[in-house]
Amino acid sequence: MKIINMACAAAFIGCAASSVVADEVTEAEKGEFESESPIAAEFGLSFDSKYMTYGVIDGKDPILTPSAKVTFFDWVYGSVEAIYDVTKGNGKRGGYGNRAGKYTTLDAIVGVAHEFDLGETLGALGVDFNYIYEYIPTDRNTGDGCPDTQYLNLELSLGDLWFEPVLAIERDLMADDGTYVNFEIGHTFDLIGEGDEAVLTFKPSVGQGFGNSLRTKGYFADSSDGFNHGGVMDTTIKGEFEWAICENVSLGAYLAYSDYLFDSNMRDAARAYNAEWGKSCDHSWNIVGGLALTVSF
Repeated sequence: MKIINMACAAAFIGCAASSVVADEVTEAEKGEFESESPIAAEFGLSFDSKYMTYGVIDGKDPILTPSAKVTFFDWVYGSVEAIYDVTKGNGKRGGYGNRAGKYTTLDAIVGVAHEFDLGETLGALGVDFNYIYEYIPTDRNTGDGCPDTQYLNLELSLGDLWFEPVLAIERDLMADDGTYVNFEIGHTFDLIGEGDEAVLTFKPSVGQGFGNSLRTKGYFADSSDGFNHGGVMDTTIKGEFEWAICENVSLGAYLAYSDYLFDSNMRDAARAYNAEWGKSCDHSWNIVGGLALTVSF
């Protein structure tokens, strides 16, 4: 709680300083107007009980992911995030040694994101298009020894609709040139407060992943001999809580179940991929949970 209290205090001081400046400008200009800062910043720290990608295990031990993001004029942003192993287990099983307490993946991201008003029926359309350069400091058994890759991502969302659909498309430009698509629907319930004033919310959701043959072969070819087709990948059922601790600080928690439900060959490939992390992981399904602290200005 000491970290959370410090974050709230820092956010409060920043907001108070902005308020004083705004008051001085208003008195100097003797007008009645409000102007938002052209720059917004966000800092986060998340904890996940497993390192999961596309519904399969890339690390059976917990990970920490710190992140920072700066947005300009509500359009253009840049961000950075890193994945840290908490224990030795992921590195030993993954073939890159003991990196407990050290970053194993570093992402630099630049993008364009904005909401467009589509009218009363559809509400706001959220669009986020970004480029990611991902650096991995050691060979994580990619097969070609390439320590980095690049991605293009597009996310479309209609958050004002009751079922809040989100379509996410990812294109890997270097490692396997594969494409992954995920479509998610859910709904946010206000538990304490309402609308923009909600203090505690809960969102159940279900998401379905799809991958072309390059994406699935890039992940499953080594663990499943002869795997050579794309199709329906992971199904994820998730529940998320978000608590607005104060105006600029929030704490989230989630629990998710994922499995390869609709393609028996894909399910066998996922089981073989997970089994490389030990007998306890010898199945296609996974349960994972986590926490995330976010501070925004």
